[in-house]
Amino acid sequence: MGIQSWKMAWKSIAGNKMRSFLTILGVVIGVVAIVVLVAIAQGANVQVTSSIENLGTNLLTVNINSRRTNPLTSAGLDELSQNDSIAAVAPILTTSGTAKAGIVTYDEGSIQGTVPGYEEIRGLSLASGRFLTQPDIDNRSMVAVLGSEAAEEMFGTTDAVGETFTMNGYTFSVVGVLEEKGSTSSGSSDNQIIIPFSLAERLFNQKGISTFYVSASSADQVTAAEYAVTDYLDGLFDGDSDQYSVYNQTDMISTLSETTETLTLMLGGIAAISLLVGGIGIMNIMLVSVSERTREIGIRKAIGASRGNILSQFLIESLAVSFLGGLLGLGIALIAVAVLGPALEMEMVVSIPVALLAIGFSVLIGVIFGLYPANKASKLRPIDALRYEG
Repeated sequence: MGIQSWKMAWKSIAGNKMRSFLTILGVVIGVVAIVVLVAIAQGANVQVTSSIENLGTNLLTVNINSRRTNPLTSAGLDELSQNDSIAAVAPILTTSGTAKAGIVTYDEGSIQGTVPGYEEIRGLSLASGRFLTQPDIDNRSMVAVLGSEAAEEMFGTTDAVGETFTMNGYTFSVVGVLEEKGSTSSGSSDNQIIIPFSLAERLFNQKGISTFYVSASSADQVTAAEYAVTDYLDGLFDGDSDQYSVYNQTDMISTLSETTETLTLMLGGIAAISLLVGGIGIMNIMLVSVSERTREIGIRKAIGASRGNILSQFLIESLAVSFLGGLLGLGIALIAVAVLGPALEMEMVVSIPVALLAIGFSVLIGVIFGLYPANKASKLRPIDALRYEG
């Protein structure tokens, strides 16, 4: 009887093609909305998490909020770097400026004043030349390490070691060029012009260390490194934690993951509403179908069909509509994700659990919203059904 019910369900769906199409379309839209919106949310999570991880290995970022009484010194950071949980410490002074190489003016660069070890903390690799050395810091040497974009813009090539440019009236020699890292949601890493920290302080009249990076010796030592930094700063500022802020990369990623999970649930919930609307469409059409086929139901009951037979027939019909809509919606969603990913420059992947959940939810909607019409049909008395004129 089950196979016969499926055959009758498909025959009914095929007999009203336009009506069936419009009913299925409501389910298709709901499934597409769920799968695509969740894929966008998860893709955004992956992209932003990757951007944070690209900031450096086991990174801690420390900002000094105090400006008038800042006891932090380069010697103090050297002392902090001796802690076993810390691999490297590097102050950073970031500003903007205009560099000139011949007749070329480059004003889109991010000028970074720092020290040796910065490249290790930020995961930078050299394409050619060398990075800053301690003598460069001690002597305030007029040297610079360029990002690939900065080198290309100023000299027309990334093979720029040995070239010179001017900035703030001073001539700098290029001693190294970084490998290309590309752009992320946090900006480009290839437009950097890295110069000695001591020189940057003098050129841009910014004394003192307001920001520095710390790299833990390993992933397991990030928490220990954070404690070491906090203890050191508490000693400098007499325990006043308002004078500084320590940002743990792991905590940032964890917070981000919680936020994006909430966003994913919210988007999935919004999309599920459209699937519920599709379910209401199924109920509406099934009620119409029951009304149209009242005499048919009466005849089937008169020749021996049980209430369960009638119930299963209409329930299977509702289930078939929702399942077909779910499959079509998933197929369209996969195509949409494949197109939107490159268009949005985002890695979007439809996870199997989300796909199964969307299909399962569409089937559940079909069962729930098909149950009332099916139950109504099964309760019809044969004599009343046969007398029905429609």
